[in-house]
Amino acid sequence: MSKSLRRVRAALEGAGIAPDIREPGETRTAEQAAAAAGCALDQIVKSILFCGAETGHVRLFLTAGGNRVCAERASALAGEALGRADAALVRAETGFAIGGVAPIGLTQPCPTWADPRLLEFDVVWAAAGTPRHIFAIAPDRLVALSGATVAEFTA
Repeated sequence: MSKSLRRVRAALEGAGIAPDIREPGETRTAEQAAAAAGCALDQIVKSILFCGAETGHVRLFLTAGGNRVCAERASALAGEALGRADAALVRAETGFAIGGVAPIGLTQPCPTWADPRLLEFDVVWAAAGTPRHIFAIAPDRLVALSGATVAEFTA
């Protein structure tokens, strides 16, 4: 088991959640993950990371699979202009590689916001630290575990 997957499992277990982690195959995209989980596209939690122009640190937006982040709204929430976070920064600040960034189990905390659309479901699916693993969780538990603020930031 990879270190990344182990961190996600430990975060779930530490919160008293019996992990429902699956390895259904390639889940790099929301469409692939939805097909693998057998769920609606919007039940997939996309971990979208940006880099703060002033701070140089990552900002995490947990977005429903069919939604897109609006750069202006996201920047307003973050309190600074946001740009692309490159692979090296993502790995350095989250401990995950792009394509498998989990919303929990990060190696260091970062400001996080959640799309209210996710709260419309009983269960959502998120990356479990690798591009091939996903986990199921109640969205309210995900918001609490990730420390996310629910806010409108989609286009």
